[in-house]
Amino acid sequence: MSFFELIGLSFVQGLTEFLPVSSSGHLILFSKFFALKDEGIGIDIALHIGSLFAVMIYFKLDIFQMVRDVFKSKFLPDFKVFFNKQAYLLLIASVPALIVGFWLRNFGTDFLRNPKIIGTTILFYGIVLYVADKFSKAEKTLKEMGIKEAFLIGLAQCLALVPGTSRSGITITAARFLKINRVDAAKFSMLLSLPVIFAAGALEFYRLIVASQKMALIFSLESIVLSFVFSYFAICFMMRLLKKWTYLPFVVYRVILGLILIFLF
Repeated sequence: MSFFELIGLSFVQGLTEFLPVSSSGHLILFSKFFALKDEGIGIDIALHIGSLFAVMIYFKLDIFQMVRDVFKSKFLPDFKVFFNKQAYLLLIASVPALIVGFWLRNFGTDFLRNPKIIGTTILFYGIVLYVADKFSKAEKTLKEMGIKEAFLIGLAQCLALVPGTSRSGITITAARFLKINRVDAAKFSMLLSLPVIFAAGALEFYRLIVASQKMALIFSLESIVLSFVFSYFAICFMMRLLKKWTYLPFVVYRVILGLILIFLF
C-alpha cells in the first residue's frame, strides 16, 4: 500500500468514524472502488486507534474526571458521583462487544466484508436511526442513565461488528430509543469507543509483533497518526452540528448510499 493510499483510507476513516454512517463499511468500499488490496481487519483497527486518540484528546477533561473519581473510590462503584458512575456504565456497556468481538476475530469475519451486505446494513440501520431519532421525544441526560440503558446500548454495539452497521450509528440509535438526548447520545457513543477499540488495537499489535510483520506495523503507526488528525476534526463537526440539527442528513446519506450499493452489486 502506498502512502497516498494510506492518506485516502485515513481520510475516510477520520470523517466517518464518529458520524453515524459506518467507517468500516466506507473503508472496505473505498478499497474496492479504487482497486486497492483489502488489507483486512488489521488496517481497519489501526485506523480506529487513531480515532481513539482523537476521542481521548477531545474529551480529556471527562476522561480525567472519570479516572480521578474511580481512584478516589478505590475502584468501587459509587453511582452518587457522576463521573464514577459514567466510568462504570461505559465498562458495563463495553462487555458484550468485547466478548462477541474477540470471538468473531478468531472465527473470521471476511465473509461479512461484502459490498451487498454493507449496502443492506447501511440502508436498513439508517432507517432505524431515523425512526429512533424522529419518535423519541423525551430528553434524558447522561446523569439519568442507569445500568439497564448502558447494557442495552452495549448489546446494540455488537451489531456494529457487521460492516455497514456503524458503531456510532447503532449506539446512538439505541440511546435515542432509550430517550437520551441527541448530544448526550453522541457523547456516550464516542466515549464507548474507547474500551473496545483499545482492546482490539492491543490484540492486533500483539499479533503483528509476534508475527514479526515490521512493514505492517509501520503502516499501522502511520495510519494511527493520519486517522487521528481527520477524526479530531470530525468529532468537532459532529458535536457542533447536533446542537442545531437532527440526524436526518446522515439518514438521507445512508439511504442513498445503501440503495446505490444494493443496485450496483
